[in-house]
Amino acid sequence: MSRLNTIAKSLALGALVSACSFGVFAESSPITPQQKKNAEALIQKALKSDLGYSIVESLTTEVGPRLGGSEAEKRARDWGVEVGTRLGFDKVSVEEFTMPFWDRGHLHISLTSPYAQPLYGTALGGAAPSEKEINADIVYFRDIHALTAVENGALEGKIAFVDGDAMVKSQTGAGYGQANQRRRIGWQHAQRGGAEALVVRSVGSDSHRFPHSGMMSSDGENWADIPVVAISNPDADHLRRLHNLGKPLSLSLHSESKWKGEVSSGNVILDLVGSEKPEEIVLIGGHLDSWDLGTGAVDDGAGIAITTAAAALIASLPERPKRTIRVVMFGAEEVGLLGAFAYAKQHEKNLNNHVLATESDFGAQTIWQLVSNVNSEATVLVDEIAKILSPLGIVRGGADIAGGGPDIIPLAAKGVPTIRLNQNGRDYFDLHHTPDDTLDKINPDELAQNIAAYAASIYLLADSEIDLKAK
Repeated sequence: MSRLNTIAKSLALGALVSACSFGVFAESSPITPQQKKNAEALIQKALKSDLGYSIVESLTTEVGPRLGGSEAEKRARDWGVEVGTRLGFDKVSVEEFTMPFWDRGHLHISLTSPYAQPLYGTALGGAAPSEKEINADIVYFRDIHALTAVENGALEGKIAFVDGDAMVKSQTGAGYGQANQRRRIGWQHAQRGGAEALVVRSVGSDSHRFPHSGMMSSDGENWADIPVVAISNPDADHLRRLHNLGKPLSLSLHSESKWKGEVSSGNVILDLVGSEKPEEIVLIGGHLDSWDLGTGAVDDGAGIAITTAAAALIASLPERPKRTIRVVMFGAEEVGLLGAFAYAKQHEKNLNNHVLATESDFGAQTIWQLVSNVNSEATVLVDEIAKILSPLGIVRGGADIAGGGPDIIPLAAKGVPTIRLNQNGRDYFDLHHTPDDTLDKINPDELAQNIAAYAASIYLLADSEIDLKAK
């Protein structure tokens, strides 16, 4: 933490001064000349700072993978408290909640016929153990739609394999929701059909032999009673080739994944208290937990670093913004947004004081678009913020489409206004939930661009005289 400590001390020095001016600013702007000057200076300082990279480097090195509810996630909360304290946040706390803990355990999966060879797979979140080794023939389904049509009991004594296609790379991650159906609900149809186990193609855009983990959905009351495994895209391609050749396929599978009862998790809260309207909260953050295959650098150590560093830079201004800026390091996001729902419940009596919320949870590549879902007066403010961000390569997007991010869903559902700084997700689903999600995938310059955008926009929103609350 010594590097973080050094940077924290440097952030405490003096006031920021404007480094340059970005374009002509309208006299009727809802942003004052001094606010604009501060925002531009924040951008310049963020682009030159390595604070954000130091934060994600520290998290992935000193804690590493941190599955929701695990001892590693507890160490991550302790780490978050230490980082918030060292960086000079006014209030640092942990809000605990309880949750059911699912453990991945060991997995063995291999093709036994027609040509024996090992496969690379991982149990999916919420899957049951196999109790003993399963040896069974495969019933091949081209996609999730084919599996949903299976008759009850038609898969007795078999292993269902749901294929599909690898995701196509895109800036927005389009296609994830549809592809994700085989991971989330496939087990319900395989189990209804009487299958011994379900194997699915990983949900990802890569061609590497890394399986993608992820959480399944319950059926509203229960989780899977069968093992459910995602295999890598190359392994799924292999099974498809053999199926297309008309070869009968069989697998051997043994999984130790299981639920292990109730445990504690928590959200780490870091506050910069507002100078004039401290009761009004502008909430930013990311999720502190990660899947346990990689080190959670891209998902979502980057988001933790981006929002924490942005707030720390704002704290270095001569005066605090008018409103409180709250960084929330959400716990247990990957296993069902549990920290997000716990936060909304714990703060339900003062959610009307949460005037804006947004999350960084789509990797570490550059931000390209600002979208919002705020009232009409605040929309004008966001339009002006977009102009200040334009030299960073950021364009203004829709004014009524921002969801704010996964952990913001419970707040947005209660009427909290949102913005979203959309990141380039072209490579995100190559790494998503895989062993390949490691620090080396983060470009420090791209991370700095994210921090610059968050620092400037969140400062301007927190310091504005405009009423952000009403939508």
